[in-house]
Amino acid sequence: MRFKAIAVAAALGFATALAGCTTGGPLKVFTSDYGTVKDAGYQLPRIPINEVPRQYHRQIVSYETKEKPGTIIVDTNAKFLYLVMDDGKAMRYGIGVGRDGFEWAGTARIAMKREWPTWTPPSAMIGRQPELAKWRQGMPPGLSNPLGARALYLFNRGGDTGYRLHGTPEWRSIGKAMSSGCIRLMNQDIIDLYNRTEVGAKVIVKR
Repeated sequence: MRFKAIAVAAALGFATALAGCTTGGPLKVFTSDYGTVKDAGYQLPRIPINEVPRQYHRQIVSYETKEKPGTIIVDTNAKFLYLVMDDGKAMRYGIGVGRDGFEWAGTARIAMKREWPTWTPPSAMIGRQPELAKWRQGMPPGLSNPLGARALYLFNRGGDTGYRLHGTPEWRSIGKAMSSGCIRLMNQDIIDLYNRTEVGAKVIVKR
């Protein structure tokens, strides 16, 4: 039985190696960074972070990957976004992801970054939710805007993917699959990611 357990552990380790990355426990957790934030004339409310599962709090973790620092890796199954750092580390953020039928996976790059972006619902979304037609020309930025305080726009060889990494006022959605496909972070976290990320950065979204 002991040999079988060792063999299973070895197989799991080999599978992880094939995946190209391994993760470890938190090296630093930023639970205290979710208070009120004044930003560009807006005041983001405090997030009751103790109501968010601890694994989704922003934290530095051990993370081995062949991707270079500055790369963003999104694990949609685990609901984590990793920003690769030096020395086998990554900044990990909790995320909300697309609900069934709205998932997306692939490789892209950040083509644009916007502070307090305008949100324009796509025509398909307006077709499903006609009440959004009033925002066909764009919803102004603000605390209730679905893109939150920041947005990072993902493009690939075909152009705009239509997917974004963005903030959200709906902090309860972190760790869940309920968006229309985009990757959402708590507003305090998207500001942090925005400040650490360069235009042109590689983004890998895994299912």
